[in-house]
Amino acid sequence: MLPGLDGTGHLSVAFLAAVRAHGVPTRALALPSNGPQHYASLLQLLRPQLPSQPFVLLGESFAGPLAMQLAAEAPPALRGLALCTTFARRPLPVPAAGAALLAPAWPLPAWPMPPLLLLSRLLLGRWRSRQTVRELRLALAQVPAATLRQRAAATLRVDARQALPRIAVPTLCLQARQDRLLWPPSVAELQALLPDARHVTLEGPHLLLQARTDAAATVVSSWVKALPG
Repeated sequence: MLPGLDGTGHLSVAFLAAVRAHGVPTRALALPSNGPQHYASLLQLLRPQLPSQPFVLLGESFAGPLAMQLAAEAPPALRGLALCTTFARRPLPVPAAGAALLAPAWPLPAWPMPPLLLLSRLLLGRWRSRQTVRELRLALAQVPAATLRQRAAATLRVDARQALPRIAVPTLCLQARQDRLLWPPSVAELQALLPDARHVTLEGPHLLLQARTDAAATVVSSWVKALPG
């Protein structure tokens, strides 16, 4: 699993445990908390970490374009691709030039990160609880604010659409019905560009794996077990 914007894998602990409970071994590949955070640099770091034994790659939110591009390169051991609440190109109706406002070049000041209350409402909606908000706070605290801003800026510049026709493995797209973060046309575009994928929509917010852990784990693990080979 490639975790979302925080990149730590901390928010994925419960989901991965739930998938393991279904008999599917799992692990998260954490993203570096320092250094360049654009997609090209992250791809270079992730390629050598892919397993040599048969595996399925799951990309969540920010990491979706990473998973798409890695899958398009056809790693020999890749057997399937799962995408959760993600996008092929910018997920918000903001011009790519807006990335400079999120992560401006030194010495210009950057916009502050949104407060936790706003983030929890945006990412968790009515599914937020003391536990999920606490986990979100702990995960974000492990990553420098500048890194988070760089990743958010990278989402406004990325365009992984050209990779999608080259993905030859079975693909699962998991979306959240009450996703307040992803722009609906971005979700619809991904569905249109992956017509042969299995598309599943669950009730839940953008942080679907965290808010609907058991339901999401059931869908993902059942799909993985049904894959050929």
